[in-house]
Amino acid sequence: MVDSVPGGISMADHRRKPADCTTMTEEPQRPEPPLTGDERTQLNGFLDFLRATVVWKCSGLTDEQARRPLVPSELTTVAGLLGHLTLVEQYWFNVVLNGQEDVWKETLEADPDAEFRVAMQTPIEQLIAAYEAECERSRKIVAGMGLDDKVPFRGDREVNVRFVVAHMVEETGRHAGHLDLLREMIDGLTGE
Repeated sequence: MVDSVPGGISMADHRRKPADCTTMTEEPQRPEPPLTGDERTQLNGFLDFLRATVVWKCSGLTDEQARRPLVPSELTTVAGLLGHLTLVEQYWFNVVLNGQEDVWKETLEADPDAEFRVAMQTPIEQLIAAYEAECERSRKIVAGMGLDDKVPFRGDREVNVRFVVAHMVEETGRHAGHLDLLREMIDGLTGE
């Protein structure tokens, strides 16, 4: 087990709950996933719930807090994860489904972690705004397509809209969990 993270902070220090921690008592403004509905409604509902959770977990932090490395992987920060989530929204919905140019392609070929590094130099409020704008563009793209619609994917393969939305539920949910842990380590904020 790793005893410390970059900056010399011990893992034990992060396990203790800060004395001045804030426990979430007020529910954030997030759309609840529908309990009933067709497949599209439920998939989009869960994805929007997770997107709103990401924004909630990233909101109210200083730039320093958002960039603070708390785990051995120094790029796994609130800012880095938000930059990554913005990139995957852009890639899967605008590039794959909408057929637009992949503006990150060359950058990522040179540095596979580029979106994390760029985010570490970007103010957190700007990252949140960019993420929200990308999510809105993604919603519009999906609204104009059927879940069974197929598009070309990486050469001679195809992918349908259902796969992309389901993948983004998984991707966003996984990173929302990372953000949940990082946020608790930063200032004690907890809540689903």
